[in-house]
Amino acid sequence: MDHEQLAADLERRRAKVHEMGGPAKLKARRAQGQMNARERIAALCDAGSFAEVGEFTVSVRPEDAARTPADGIVTGFGAVDGRDVAVAAFDLTTLGASSASNNITKLGYLKDSATRAGIPCVFLIESAGARMPDIQGARGMGRIGMTGQRGRERETPWVSAVLGPCYGMGTWYTVQADMAIMRRDASMSVSSPKVTSVALSEAVTAEQLGGWEVHARGTGQIDAVADTDADAIALIRRTLSYLPSNISEPAPVLPRASAVGPSTRVEDVLPVARNKVYDVRKVVDAIADAGSVLPWREQHGRPLFTAFMRLHGRPVGVVASNPLHKGGAIDGPACGKMTEFIVLCDSFNLPLVLMADTPGFLVGLQAEHKGVAGKIMNNIQALALASVPKLAIVMRKSYGQAYLNMGGGMSDAMAVWTTGEIGFVDPAVAVSVVHNVAPGGQGPNGEPYETLFEGMMRDGTPYDLNAIFAAHAVIRPNDTRAWLDRMLSVFARRPDKGVSRHKLVTWPTSLS
Repeated sequence: MDHEQLAADLERRRAKVHEMGGPAKLKARRAQGQMNARERIAALCDAGSFAEVGEFTVSVRPEDAARTPADGIVTGFGAVDGRDVAVAAFDLTTLGASSASNNITKLGYLKDSATRAGIPCVFLIESAGARMPDIQGARGMGRIGMTGQRGRERETPWVSAVLGPCYGMGTWYTVQADMAIMRRDASMSVSSPKVTSVALSEAVTAEQLGGWEVHARGTGQIDAVADTDADAIALIRRTLSYLPSNISEPAPVLPRASAVGPSTRVEDVLPVARNKVYDVRKVVDAIADAGSVLPWREQHGRPLFTAFMRLHGRPVGVVASNPLHKGGAIDGPACGKMTEFIVLCDSFNLPLVLMADTPGFLVGLQAEHKGVAGKIMNNIQALALASVPKLAIVMRKSYGQAYLNMGGGMSDAMAVWTTGEIGFVDPAVAVSVVHNVAPGGQGPNGEPYETLFEGMMRDGTPYDLNAIFAAHAVIRPNDTRAWLDRMLSVFARRPDKGVSRHKLVTWPTSLS
């Protein structure tokens, strides 16, 4: 054949590969309003930037070669907003995007190449699980073992989106991600409902086993939920905009002049009275650049709100008590969520802003039985090891051990709002424990409850904390944005060029 004939043969083979599981299956997906694997890559990547690797890879079993284009997973390198990324899209139309030795090898190459190149990885996932004929038996499992598939260190960011059924290997790529997104009608579990039903000898649905509510609210293994493929891909692009391409780069900063300030003042949404509840998300919106707050794991561990945001174009991670949930008392799930968020931000060089309004940790029989003490110490260990700038604010109350975990004595700079109060426990609890007096009662010497309460409030003001230099500033809530901006400038880690010392990059990637 001459060059033209060879080129024609290449295009014929390529067209066959791009048919994926066949026209009928692709048509059915379109009818359901779902993108296929290649359409998802096209939507994610800048136009014309995707360079595929392993385009003509097929199953290791010769008898399956003709029906396994790209071996069920499309891999390659593209660009998102001009920045290079490694991308894998699982093709459910090709044998359910089931995992097998050749496509696992492709994924291994993609991950290793991304690490060497210093670029993020994006995984667009649907998978029926393991491809039994390929990996069953000693030879099959031996091939898997030889692919070198292991866990990850946080050397480059990973973002995964579960966009349909996700079992087996697809689940591993999701729970190891820095941002895990799930489409609302998708599901994720270690084994498929069919395998699980056989193992349990009872029927179980995909939604019961691993629907979005199970993971976004329950397990915390999903960080954000999207309604459609397009929404999920928009979330991926937005997430990447806050993160550097790799741990050796500072987080990307937008031009200061482009930042639009918030339209609301903090004091317009913050009640002064200690017993009045508010939604801290409104407070965060009143501090951050307009439209810049991107929640992370919002529906899990809700006494703490965690999010990416920008301050005058500079990306930061915020951890804020939310009195709307359990009065802001930090429970085990919230504590674990905060730990993982600290690890994420420190690994990718995002300063941390810790905003406390908490009566302490939520303890008791259930909490103790679920190991809350270990979670609290894991959390404070992560905070101590984090070397990005850490700025702490006491909004209203900060009591006991939670005072330390929310940055008290463990931050580069700490401010207390004029509404703040600090102590070992809530003054009402202290009166009950010390004097055994309830509201309306009297102390042993006839003191009214109100007098005893005021006594327990003594020395807990912002000025008392500043008096011993345990806090560096007392500010009004409306001045928070300006104070944070100034402190971020001061503690910009100039000798390290805005990069942390990365003591946390090998911390476990899921629910510490």
